[in-house]
Amino acid sequence: MYHYLRIRRIFPLPFLKIFPPTKHRNSPFATLTIQTPNDNPNLEAVPSSFPSHSPRRPHLVPTNNLTSKHPAAPSLDKSPAFHQNNLKDIISSNKIITSYIRSGDLNSALRVFTNMTVKTTITWNAILAGYSRKPGKITQAQKLFDQIPEKDTVSYNIMLACYVQNSEMETAWSFFNSMPVKDTASWNTMISGFAQNGAMGKAKELFLAMPVKNSVTWSAMVSGFVECGALELAEEFFESAAEKSVVTWTAMISGYMKFRKIEKAERLFRDMPVKNLVTWNAMIAGYVENCRAEDGLKLFRIMLRNGIRPNHSSLSSVLLGCSELSALQLGKQVHQLVCKSSLRDDTTASTSLISMYCKCGVLEDAWKLFLETNRKDVVSWNAMISGYAQHGAGERALHLFEQMTSEGIKPDWITFVAVLSACNHTGMVDTGTRYFDSMVKNYGIEPRPDHYSCMVDLLGRAGKLIEAVDLIKKMPFKPHSAIFGTLLGACRIHKNLEIAEFAAQNLLNLDPNSAAGYVQLANVYAATNKWDHVARVRRSMKDNKVIKTPGYSWIEINSTVHEFRSGDRVHPELESIHEKLNELEKKMKLAGYVPDLEFALHDVGEEQKEQLLLRHSEKLAIAFGLIKIPYGTPIRVFKNLRVCGDCHRAIKYISATERREIIVRDTVRFHHFKDGCCSCGDYW
Repeated sequence: MYHYLRIRRIFPLPFLKIFPPTKHRNSPFATLTIQTPNDNPNLEAVPSSFPSHSPRRPHLVPTNNLTSKHPAAPSLDKSPAFHQNNLKDIISSNKIITSYIRSGDLNSALRVFTNMTVKTTITWNAILAGYSRKPGKITQAQKLFDQIPEKDTVSYNIMLACYVQNSEMETAWSFFNSMPVKDTASWNTMISGFAQNGAMGKAKELFLAMPVKNSVTWSAMVSGFVECGALELAEEFFESAAEKSVVTWTAMISGYMKFRKIEKAERLFRDMPVKNLVTWNAMIAGYVENCRAEDGLKLFRIMLRNGIRPNHSSLSSVLLGCSELSALQLGKQVHQLVCKSSLRDDTTASTSLISMYCKCGVLEDAWKLFLETNRKDVVSWNAMISGYAQHGAGERALHLFEQMTSEGIKPDWITFVAVLSACNHTGMVDTGTRYFDSMVKNYGIEPRPDHYSCMVDLLGRAGKLIEAVDLIKKMPFKPHSAIFGTLLGACRIHKNLEIAEFAAQNLLNLDPNSAAGYVQLANVYAATNKWDHVARVRRSMKDNKVIKTPGYSWIEINSTVHEFRSGDRVHPELESIHEKLNELEKKMKLAGYVPDLEFALHDVGEEQKEQLLLRHSEKLAIAFGLIKIPYGTPIRVFKNLRVCGDCHRAIKYISATERREIIVRDTVRFHHFKDGCCSCGDYW
């Protein structure tokens, strides 16, 4: 993830390579007040051809409706209702209709439209645009289009956009060819439609035939090639573009981030003449998605200093970054930003915060925020159920699922991943099997690979390895590598060599470069003292140039993240950490702790094995936390691999002898240690 840095300060941090240092006195989190963010700054409103001023020669279209008044629209027009007997009144009505359309209130717009005695083509176009914005309203739009007395180019363009937005590309193509006049917007709509539907061959053909191109045309082509995975063609069109708008630049940056070309994305971002919020969001999200969350958080801070107001997309990416880094303090600062902004009642923002608190180990704050969320959607419920599952509170997770369904919220496939995980972490095999069987029967949800992976893990950890293998063989699709990786992990727990070799062989057939496959198999051999087999696996790894992911743990103290490797030799306070560990070892042994040498995966003497175990990364992080974190404050440690059995046993003793609460998050779940016990009940 970010193991290239050993000690990382979240704030303040310079932005590497892209920006020069900027002087500042205070963190923007302390003083910034966010005004109403623009949810989509790139979204065009009602077509620009709907003027807000009076056209010189509007097409006046009388109707048979003699009603002379329309309902008052207090929020948009505070003047009293008036007679439709002059041009000024028509323009005013058109403005009201356009305002309703822009706010998504088609029904109110239709009421004004129906009560107008005289309509212009602009009036008809405004209502047509309202229908085109509503998915599934294509029939009504077509009927209205046919009724327009004097259609202009805008009328045709809106109808064409309606077909495209409803993915009626064949009808759109036929309509496009029948249009009496095609302007640049007509061509762009058609090209964008083909691009958005993955038909880049047709889009390119139309692009080449287009008489005059503008920045929108080039943006559509670049975005289309990025979406369909043709990065080289996207680059080619980007470099050839005669006009590059901010949308074109942003599309190319998104493409580079999508394909992990981070340095190229950084260079474009640095060279852009103009950036908008979507551009900043693309960079921040790209960093987070490419396991460089720290760079994403640094860029977010610079964005704030530049006066750019974040929207829910910005904050969602930042909160995801906080979750990955377990940067709880920064996450709390972002929570304050949300509370100061118009996003305080936004369901998406609340859900992101719930997820962040869960992943940072503060389940109580997540639950409080969940209760305060007024409009909970299925994603909100999923976040909270997943949080309980990850923390080993299986019964609470299942109770919340039952409450969710009783309130009429329909679960989706992600809900059942959370439910099965809850059963998995608490060993509820029969309950998990019952929920798995109910997915299709009661909810019409077909199991996906993630559900099968949960079930294989549930059965495997419970020692039902034969049943797990049978389930894999009955899967309706080809198992992916994670399925066999899960089975291999269960074999290590139960020391089943035969099934371990079966799982490892299948895993390496699917993914020959899987370090996990080699390491897990070697661990199974080591657990059964077959050191010659361990050596053979390690030689095979070396011959195939497979590199094991190094294990490390990290802890956040005063907004600084400290990282430790097993046997760490570089931390500046290592001497005091070792002194603390030696002190802890004496106390633990007096309390009855005996090192579990099975987890020292090297063929060395017992004394050396004990020293190797004592220097595991999570023990180093916990010792540092005991030195630095005040008594009464929980110690939160995070690990990039599953916590080993000896560390798990040792941390229970440490929590008792030091009378401290210790929370450890590994790749599978949270472990809450207190008074010599763990929340997992020694089942993980």
